[in-house]
Amino acid sequence: MRRQIEYLIVRSLQGIVSVLPDPLVRAAGDAMGVLFFMLDRPHRRVAEDNLAQAFPSRPAAERRAIVRAAFKHFGRLLFEILKFSTLSPEQLLARVEFDGGERVRLAYGQGKGVLFITGHFGFWELHAVAHPLQFEPIGVLARTLDNARLNTLLEQIRQRTGNTVIYRQGSIRRVMRLLSERHGVAVLIDQHIQGPDAVYVEFFERRAATTSAVAALALRTGAPVVPVFALPLPKGRYRLIYEHPVEPPSADSEDAIREFTQRCTDVLEMYVRRHPDLWLWMHRRWRDDQPAVPAGDHFFP
Repeated sequence: MRRQIEYLIVRSLQGIVSVLPDPLVRAAGDAMGVLFFMLDRPHRRVAEDNLAQAFPSRPAAERRAIVRAAFKHFGRLLFEILKFSTLSPEQLLARVEFDGGERVRLAYGQGKGVLFITGHFGFWELHAVAHPLQFEPIGVLARTLDNARLNTLLEQIRQRTGNTVIYRQGSIRRVMRLLSERHGVAVLIDQHIQGPDAVYVEFFERRAATTSAVAALALRTGAPVVPVFALPLPKGRYRLIYEHPVEPPSADSEDAIREFTQRCTDVLEMYVRRHPDLWLWMHRRWRDDQPAVPAGDHFFP
């Protein structure tokens, strides 16, 4: 019953935002984020602790303001995803600008596929939806939601411009096939990973268990790794940024996978430091108390 109610609420919100003007959509998202900031004490505490350790020199009041802004951001992200799901391709393109498109074309031109990396930062879901309208559809690595009907709805949104959602089962085989066919795959690299496939790198000067799969795939296939980020612009528009490909370590590196993963993480950290209010501080990113799990969950928390 609870999951049915959740689904009905989200579908109702989708119908409402479809007719609301953009400023009201953003305001409603901000309001929902502030509401959860006030009510969701456990996640607020996690975020406050993470900020205290990431930015120990900043005043407590400033860190709390960042936490509040992060909650607002994720409320707005939810509403913007629902709004994007109701727009035509032409309307979507009118809301975004692409920065670094030539880097994408050069990366595809190598003929080895492309690994696009990012984190739960900015408007990554909107970026994935808009990407095929400028370039070509990609495979999107995703975790299945507990609510099956909501998962189906989110899958439809992610695939509405031609993308393919790749879930846990058989993920490595599907990613390898897409790369061999010279296509792109998008991976989030900023969640805690358990088990032997995790590699520990520095993130905000703290050891963080991170997926090793991106580095392993890039080293094995030669696919370039392109960091991507979606930042808000005035009047409800977005800048979709494609950074320079991450330089792979030298061939004689003794710990190439860890070194490559660190370089990818460094790019993400650079953006989070610039825009701390746009990252998912509510997630327990740094932890060492989790039991090991069997190999194979390379991409998934």
